[in-house]
Amino acid sequence: MHRQKQPVGNAQWKCNVIVYLADIDSQRRTNVAFKCIVAMVKPNLTDKVVDSAKGAGATGATIIDAAGTGAREAKTFFGLSLDIRTEVVLFLVSEDGVAPVLSAIHKAGRFQEPGTGIAFVLGVESAIGIESQMTNEQ
Repeated sequence: MHRQKQPVGNAQWKCNVIVYLADIDSQRRTNVAFKCIVAMVKPNLTDKVVDSAKGAGATGATIIDAAGTGAREAKTFFGLSLDIRTEVVLFLVSEDGVAPVLSAIHKAGRFQEPGTGIAFVLGVESAIGIESQMTNEQ
């Protein structure tokens, strides 16, 4: 996966977003429950995380540029924070697909190392537009 890197500082941000959502009618017809995996990932690892998640069953991702702070603060240089950029990556997966995709994200994102990122799972009550992303198995 190749994406153009965004400018840092006061420059204008353009958000490249790839969106995959669930269709309510398809969800009813197939009885598939969906979950949203939210992962905060270091920008240099995002492509690897998305590719690994796709290999584990995710059909796509939404990638949002962000900045944040955590328990382990970014390194500073003359009072300026370095390494505060992060990317929020959203995955919409079937309930059965959460465990393998989350495991792939954890490994590819090196989340076992301090300060590399976190991921969590949210329930999806309803959504629209996923019929084109669903496979016959779903």
